Amino acid sequence: MRQSPGLLTHMRRCCAAALIAAISSLGTLSPVRAQQPPNGAVLVTTIDGVIGVSATRQITQAIQRADELHATALVLRLDTPGGLVSSTREIIKAMNGASVPVIVYVAPSGARAASAGTYITYAAHIAAMAPGTNIGAATPIEMGGGSPLPLRQNDQQKNEKPAASSPSDSAHERKVINDAVAMIRSLAQLRGRNAEWAEKAVRDAATLTADEAQKQGVVDVVAASLAELLAKIDGRKVTIGGTERVLATKDAPVTAFDPDWRTRALSVISDPNIAFILLMIGFYGLIFEFWSPGMFAPGVIGGICLLLAFIGLSTLPVHYGALALLLLGIALMVGEAFTPGTAVLGIGGLAAFVAGAVFLFEGPDADMAIAISLPLIFGAAAAMALLLFGLVAMALKARKREPAAGAEQMIGMPAEVVHWSGKSGQVRVHGEIWAAHGERPLKRGDRAVIRAREGLTLIVDPS
Repeated sequence: MRQSPGLLTHMRRCCAAALIAAISSLGTLSPVRAQQPPNGAVLVTTIDGVIGVSATRQITQAIQRADELHATALVLRLDTPGGLVSSTREIIKAMNGASVPVIVYVAPSGARAASAGTYITYAAHIAAMAPGTNIGAATPIEMGGGSPLPLRQNDQQKNEKPAASSPSDSAHERKVINDAVAMIRSLAQLRGRNAEWAEKAVRDAATLTADEAQKQGVVDVVAASLAELLAKIDGRKVTIGGTERVLATKDAPVTAFDPDWRTRALSVISDPNIAFILLMIGFYGLIFEFWSPGMFAPGVIGGICLLLAFIGLSTLPVHYGALALLLLGIALMVGEAFTPGTAVLGIGGLAAFVAGAVFLFEGPDADMAIAISLPLIFGAAAAMALLLFGLVAMALKARKREPAAGAEQMIGMPAEVVHWSGKSGQVRVHGEIWAAHGERPLKRGDRAVIRAREGLTLIVDPS
């Protein structure tokens, strides 16, 4: 069937018109995408707990996300007792290199920005606190110490009696504290905050309430809510990468930033108590698997928990001497369970286990006491002691029990003579006929008692 030339021409014109319209629409869409206005929202993320690897990961991701959204500002809602020095430095580097203003808001009421939190607050472009919060106590802690910190020279001159020197007043401690002072003073100078009090917070562990911090120029704003904070900082000037910006945060849309599942999982297993529990489950699982091969479940669960514990330990300031002491204690108690004796191995292992657990997280990277809960330590030690000495008691009781099977079980049992000739014959024991030998003459039907066994021959005496 042939089509008319007019119809073909009309179809060609329609296709050409559609193609031109599509090309035109593409041309008009591309400028719109390129000139799309920024989001303009305020991104908010919450840091609640110890400053560690997971907190570093969360803040870094939040800064990247705020940059991608062209956010007006990033608000870090902070409540921390402190954390790792290395993580704190990484967070400060990320905040100083951010392309969006970073606002640290110590909230809600009752929260604190202690130790590492003080440094992070000083590094913020805008520092704010909620009523009923506090900041300070930023002295680096030498683990295992608790000794007095070195005073500044002018402070010593004010005292009537100079502080007595102590072993902890060493060159290493002065170096650590002076380094911390230099860092927080540089942040104070960068953000125009009170550098004198910052040094006092490091050297003397000074603290301030929210109102006192605002009066002394430590923080910029005291606000009871996030909306009040955004309203108060609206119009303030901040410097980002050498460029001055004016904040436009009043009535800005607020977007919450939640950490991903990996960050949340890392936050859970990097908790000292969780890491310790995973470590114990891992060791117990492997011990039970070696004790009863073929069960598989204890070995699989123990192996997974042990690997998770190692991941958690890698994010914490582990004292490797204490870890070796902990492992030695477990090994000694396992040795006592397999070779019960005088309980010396068990008692020594229990003492080593408790000492290792107490000092496990006391590495030089912590600016606060990151430690395992003492009730958890003593609970785990008590459970191990009950298990250990329960096994020892069962083993000793089994040693005193008379044999229930085998050659030893027949010693002392009665036997009936079935046939006897000279010094040998046959006897019946438990319905079985055994070859027997004896030094005294016996006759059929006599009662005898089994004195010993040599192979398949019983040595008997007259009953």
